[in-house]
Amino acid sequence: MRILGIDPGSRLTGFGIIDINGDRVRAVHYGVIKAGKGEFTGRLGLIFNGIRELVEEFRPDEAAVETVFVSHNANSAIKLGQARGAAVAAIIAGDLPVAEYSPRSVKQAIVGRGAADKFQVQHMIRVLLGLTETPSEDASDALAVALCHHHTQSTVDRIPGFTG
Repeated sequence: MRILGIDPGSRLTGFGIIDINGDRVRAVHYGVIKAGKGEFTGRLGLIFNGIRELVEEFRPDEAAVETVFVSHNANSAIKLGQARGAAVAAIIAGDLPVAEYSPRSVKQAIVGRGAADKFQVQHMIRVLLGLTETPSEDASDALAVALCHHHTQSTVDRIPGFTG
């Protein structure tokens, strides 16, 4: 099983791809799509095309995306939602099922605390995946989304008759 995790952002969109083989989980590829500070619609195109290329090259079986965190700035939340939409559209165009997880759910699944900070997520991703380097915040968050999806699906699969 191969899972693509996405941490959407209008300037930086993190991605992380993991493989699951029984009880073994390993990071395949991770990084950041740098959309920059240019024209907003152009940035959305970069996000869409970047995700499409990842789907085509790495052929994940499923994808998981972090939901929008609504802050005090409505304009930022709208832009984040549009960036997330570009990523989800690219995944759907690649014919993949998409799951969604709140930032709090992801942190709870990876760190054990829904209010964990970025450093704690980065640390746990490095430990859980046995990485020799610490991925950037955005890449760590994306790997965390992929791992959260794996953990959630593993639990659901063990519940007899559950169709979620």
